[in-house]
Amino acid sequence: MTDILIEGGRALVGHELVDASIHIANGTIAETSSRSGTAAMRLDSRGLIALPGIVDMHGDAFERQMMPRPGVDFPIDIALVDSDRQAIANGITTVFHATTWSWEPGLRGTENAHRLLNAIETMQPQLAADTRFHLRQETFNLDAEPTIAEWLTAGRIDLLAFNDHMDMTTASMNNPKKRARMVERSGLSETEFDKLVEQVLARADNVPASITRLATVGRDHGVPLLSHDDESPDQRAGFRSLGIDIAEFPINEETARAANEGGDFTVFGAPNVVRGGSHTGWTSAAEMVSKGLCSILASDYYYPAPLLAAFLLAADNILPLPQAWSLVSGAPAKATGLHDRGQIAARKRADIILVDAREPRRPRVVAVISGGRIVHHTEPQRILSGVVAARRVEPA
Repeated sequence: MTDILIEGGRALVGHELVDASIHIANGTIAETSSRSGTAAMRLDSRGLIALPGIVDMHGDAFERQMMPRPGVDFPIDIALVDSDRQAIANGITTVFHATTWSWEPGLRGTENAHRLLNAIETMQPQLAADTRFHLRQETFNLDAEPTIAEWLTAGRIDLLAFNDHMDMTTASMNNPKKRARMVERSGLSETEFDKLVEQVLARADNVPASITRLATVGRDHGVPLLSHDDESPDQRAGFRSLGIDIAEFPINEETARAANEGGDFTVFGAPNVVRGGSHTGWTSAAEMVSKGLCSILASDYYYPAPLLAAFLLAADNILPLPQAWSLVSGAPAKATGLHDRGQIAARKRADIILVDAREPRRPRVVAVISGGRIVHHTEPQRILSGVVAARRVEPA
C-alpha cells in the first residue's frame, strides 16, 4: 500500500512540532496539510509524533548477528535480515553498515569485507531499511588499496572512513586479556598473530600516501569521507586538507571544536548519550551537544540508541526535540549527501516513524514507513480504510 494518509497527531514539519496530516503517494511525501483528506489507507496518529526516519551513518551492531560469540559464525544473510528488523523497530530507515576491513583475518578481514558488500548489494531489495555500505578502512591495510579504489570508482561504497587502530593494537599486545581476544577474533595462532603485527608495522611509512590516494579517488567520485578517532586539531586539519570533512568520534573537546570551527561534521555515539558517558572514558557526547560541537549522533554498536538519545536530550533540556532529532535524521542525511530524506516535506522520500512519547525518556516506535511502505506496526487498530470524504487541503 503506497497511498497513505497519516492524520490526527503532531508532526515535525520544518523546525516545529505542529498538528498536521501527511499524505504519502508513490513512495514520497505528497504534501503536509492542516486538514484531512482521502487515501487508500489512513493511519490514526492521535497521541503520537510523526518524525523523519533515522539516518544511521555509523552502525556495526550487525557484527553481533554475524558472530554472537567469539568463533561462532552465522550466515551473513541471516545476520543482515535480523539487523534490518532491529534497525527498523528502532526507527532507523536508512542504515549504513559500518564494515571494518582490517589487515587482520577473521571477522574484519578481506573475505568478510567482500562477502558483506556482495550480500548488501544482493539483499537490498528485500530489506525494509534503505541499506548502504560504509567501509571502514584500517589505514595499515595497504594491500586492500587497489580493490577499494576499484569499488569507489564503481560506486559500490557509500561512505569511506579512515581508521587507525594500530596504536591500540600494539598497546593491547601487552595486555593478556585484550591480546587473547584479538588473537581469537583473527583465527590465527598466537605466534602467527605476533608475526603478522610485526609485518604490518614494518610498512608504516607507506600509510600516509595510501590515505591520500584513496581520499583522492573517493573525492573524485563524490563519496563522503570520514576520519575516525581524531586526536588533535592538527590531525583533523590534515584530514580536512584531503577533503575528509566528517570527523567520527573526535576523542577530546579541543579536536571537536577545531572540526566545528573548520566547518566539518562531527559524529558522536548515541549510546554515549544514553549511558551518560563514553564506555572508553573519552568525550561525553551530551556535553559536546550542549556546547554545539556535535553535528550527528550514530547508533555505533546499539540500534535503540539514536531514538533514545534524541528524546533524552530534549527531556534533559539540552536541546529542544526538533533540534535533537536533526542530530539523528536531517544532519546525517545532509552529511551523506542524501538530500531526499531527513525531513517531512513535500517531494521528500517517505521515511516516517510514529512515536509514542508519553514517557519522554522511553519513547516507543509504533509504526515505521520506509520508502512509502508500512514496514513495522505494533498497533494495527490504528490502520483504517480510506473512508473520509475529500476536503479542501491547506498548507500547514
